[in-house]
Amino acid sequence: MKFWNRFSQRLHSSLLLQRQQQQQRGSSAAQSCFSSKASALSLTSKKRRGQKITMVTAYDYPSGVHVARAGIDIVLVGDSAAMVEMGFETTQPVTLDQMLHHCQNVKRGLQHAADGPGTTPMLIGDMPFGSYEYEDTDVALRNAYRFVKEAGVDAVKIEGGSPSRARTVEKIVGGGVAVMGHVGLTPQAISVIGGFRAQGRTASRARELLDEALRLQDAGAFCVVLECVPANVAAAITETLEVPTIGIGAGGGTSGQVLVFHDMLGMLSHPHHEAFVPKFCKRYAHIGHVIQDGLQEFKEDVESGVFPGEEYSPYVMNDKERVAFEQLLETDEREREQHHEDIAKKLTAADEYEQLHLYGGPPGGDEKKK
Repeated sequence: MKFWNRFSQRLHSSLLLQRQQQQQRGSSAAQSCFSSKASALSLTSKKRRGQKITMVTAYDYPSGVHVARAGIDIVLVGDSAAMVEMGFETTQPVTLDQMLHHCQNVKRGLQHAADGPGTTPMLIGDMPFGSYEYEDTDVALRNAYRFVKEAGVDAVKIEGGSPSRARTVEKIVGGGVAVMGHVGLTPQAISVIGGFRAQGRTASRARELLDEALRLQDAGAFCVVLECVPANVAAAITETLEVPTIGIGAGGGTSGQVLVFHDMLGMLSHPHHEAFVPKFCKRYAHIGHVIQDGLQEFKEDVESGVFPGEEYSPYVMNDKERVAFEQLLETDEREREQHHEDIAKKLTAADEYEQLHLYGGPPGGDEKKK
């Protein structure tokens, strides 16, 4: 009996120790996971320590992986996707569902990259034009919830610093969703501001931008983007705010910098012409040239018969199956030849009809009636 009691006590002690160790490991893992994730608090801490913040846009799984692996602090799924991914002239046409789709893809890219060392970037979804401007701020909050629930973002970004916009920010933050503000050039308002123009170049307008940034901070925004404003204005705003600022075309006095993925890497560059790139964007690579060269080389290899060749034709039959296959082909060779001839005649006839524009064509394109 004594032996059994001692055995039970030792077993109980052993199980208790194992449970405590498991809890400690779980706590350490959770703490490690949290500490390796960029957040509003960690970004504010970087500003106070004088460390610059990096932000880059991403729009799909591959770009999400690349940006995360580079150790960038913030990944913004920007509504600039409308221009660089969809080919629109402005950011206004992109829809809420389209932005959610892009965010979901980037999220998977960040999750894939998280398997390696380093800090996981903070993911921010750009709320598109028409998704948050309503007087009824519940609309904005519902749409912000969609970004969090359906796309897994850590925060959303909205443009503008008017009193009504500040009320929207306050509503969203009060609902539990972090918000990044955006003042200066606000591309969604291009119809109002008259194009992609620099902002804050007069003393009165510069002071308005400062007031807008302060208004957003007071409403609960954890960070403010300053776009296309004079460097001295951006520096003054940054010094005034407690929250970080992220500049784009706003000089080096901001808390951090952001560039568009396609612009900074030259995704749309071409050997014979250069696509429009903003004056403030430094080109860190010319990926477009490499892409064009690769595509051209593929075209030439296929047309010349170089590709695929034996090196890239790895799937083969053994001799026995090859002989059996050739025998099967011989059994219906004549039938297949006849089928081939019939199809060739039909295609030739269809091609002749097209050349005569019998299916419609430009006026005067048909042959004259005799």
